[in-house]
Amino acid sequence: MKRLILALTLLCSGLSLAQETGEDTWGAWYMYFGMNQVSDKLSIHSEAQFRYYETQGNFNQMLLRTGLNYHINSDAIATLGYAYILTDNTFEEFSGDRDSRENRIFQQFILKNKVGEFLFEHRYRMEQRFINFGDFTDTQHRARYRLQVTLPLTDTFFVNAYDEIFINLQDDAFGQNRLYFAFGVHITENSSLQVGYLKNHFSGIDFDRLQVALFFNPDLRKKK
Repeated sequence: MKRLILALTLLCSGLSLAQETGEDTWGAWYMYFGMNQVSDKLSIHSEAQFRYYETQGNFNQMLLRTGLNYHINSDAIATLGYAYILTDNTFEEFSGDRDSRENRIFQQFILKNKVGEFLFEHRYRMEQRFINFGDFTDTQHRARYRLQVTLPLTDTFFVNAYDEIFINLQDDAFGQNRLYFAFGVHITENSSLQVGYLKNHFSGIDFDRLQVALFFNPDLRKKK
């Protein structure tokens, strides 16, 4: 009987822990991305992401990112940038004293090519992460690679998919993997909207996320 009680206790504890992660709950990421062209060779990246453990609430993360892009040519872009990330790592909605704050510097290189109607984009990114957990701070480094494929369906509609792997440069090498698929629509010549699904895989745990992303790429160059 004691063994049975112990087994049931461990099982209940395990189920409770699993629920605390929010793994079985659909979350949502609401995002904005902008590439603001300021000259023939330079543009400014602007980005804001608001991530939730549930589709309509339960805050998980806010990410604000900017950077300076150098357009080597139409198919190659180099970027140096900065990001600020505020994260609540607990599924339950606690007060902000459990939040971590991160200042991040990143370097990025994008290569584009076309095969038939398919548009390919290779994104290579290095990140230096300075994280404040409240009780202690930590510095981490990681590399990321994303392969993205876009297929135009019409002049207005398209589909987009990517897979991105995160590699830690300390401790365990594998960080996470993101698999994404979305339908998109061109709203205007320089803006579009994507609605899709993201499978965010970590070691031993997976999260399902609805993604809604607005892209706005204005040309801010002075007209001659």
